Amino acid sequence: MKLFHHGAHQGVTGSCHQLSWDDGRHSLLVDCGIFQGDEAQKHGGPEIEFPLDGIQSLLLTHVHIDHCGRLPHLMAAGFEQPIYCSPPSAKLLPLVMEDAIRIGFTRSERLIDRFLEAVDALVRPLDYHQWHRIEGDVEIRLRPAGHVLGSTIFEVRLPDGSLVVFSGDLGAGTNPLLNPPTSPPAADLLVLESTYGDRLHPRSDDRQAALESILRKTLQDHGVTIIPAFSLGRTQALLYEMNGIFERLQSEGGQSLLHRVDVLIDSPLASRFTALYDDLQDYWSEEAQHLMKTDDQPLVFENLVKIGDHNEHQDTLNYIARTELPAIVIAGSGMCTGGRVVNYLKRFLDDPRTDIVFCGYQASGTPGQVLQRGAHWLRLDGKKYHVAADVHQLSGYSAHADQADLIEFVDQFESAPKRIRLVHGDYQPKRTLAKKLTEKGYQVDDF
Repeated sequence: MKLFHHGAHQGVTGSCHQLSWDDGRHSLLVDCGIFQGDEAQKHGGPEIEFPLDGIQSLLLTHVHIDHCGRLPHLMAAGFEQPIYCSPPSAKLLPLVMEDAIRIGFTRSERLIDRFLEAVDALVRPLDYHQWHRIEGDVEIRLRPAGHVLGSTIFEVRLPDGSLVVFSGDLGAGTNPLLNPPTSPPAADLLVLESTYGDRLHPRSDDRQAALESILRKTLQDHGVTIIPAFSLGRTQALLYEMNGIFERLQSEGGQSLLHRVDVLIDSPLASRFTALYDDLQDYWSEEAQHLMKTDDQPLVFENLVKIGDHNEHQDTLNYIARTELPAIVIAGSGMCTGGRVVNYLKRFLDDPRTDIVFCGYQASGTPGQVLQRGAHWLRLDGKKYHVAADVHQLSGYSAHADQADLIEFVDQFESAPKRIRLVHGDYQPKRTLAKKLTEKGYQVDDF
């Protein structure tokens, strides 16, 4: 067998890996995502530049755009093979694809519908924890990865019996809506993500306390808290924990917060994802399913407002600026590369009462990373904006495993993986994680 990388080998975004066997006559793809930030500049356009000969299927670990965003280009290049994924991913994928097509291809409803029909014809949802035989006399088994709803670890058994495990993106085990990842029993080759291979996340109770502190500040100074959130996963986890925080604040004050603060989801895509999350409660964690017995809507609370079309978005911006009432805004995109969050930044960056809260990875070269590094000004759409806002990094909300989680994932294999290939990480995190794993006796491929 051989493993080729068409993305996320020398960086974090653009995940796309090709596993071949039988002297290269057969192969499968794992993910096909877009490049983001500086990596997008290095790789040029998103067009498919590798041959599709012999590729018999695609395994989709989850529906974040850096893992599935090149699917339209893959299909335009002639790919018509089955796409295997978990049942939740199959439900969520059309929303991601519709958004990606609108941004990168066309706004024609007719063409979008035709493409979504073509995707639907290829998608094959498979149950977790069972072996399934697929094209090329290959067997695959899916395990929850704990990253976002539907995220999957793939075990791949080749015809000669070799076992290859693709971790996809592993969760930190702290998302209240998701069950933590579990390790497969064995692997001849483990393809392991390494996004945070050089750092440790704060404990979950620390992150909740930090978020609560920021929300209290917003209430006190009548400012605006802007949370650039990924529409899938992070938004739903934040809503779940805000629900609990607001309940505590209300019990302390003895009154409703309805007229004291607005919580706004200004992302139609995030709102649609949240509705689908509700429909997929069977895949939630035990904790979240238990909460459902006492709170039938843990992702909805009384001061939550969902913003619809562009006119409503503009009206909301003007309303917040005019009334100076406290507001908490969750808006995409998560790295501030576009979307409605950019308009909030333009309007409120120069106000010292503004708080900007990052809850996830910010790729190199993105506006989010510039703010994260403490810049005093930010260029948006060609114009410079002064930064007077406080910028916070709540890394405890990261959907990615940290160094300790990644090492624990490897340690919990019943038989140690024979080889490990690190992907989906910048050079320093990969180097640090490789050193730690090598010190524990694991064989890590050069990169």
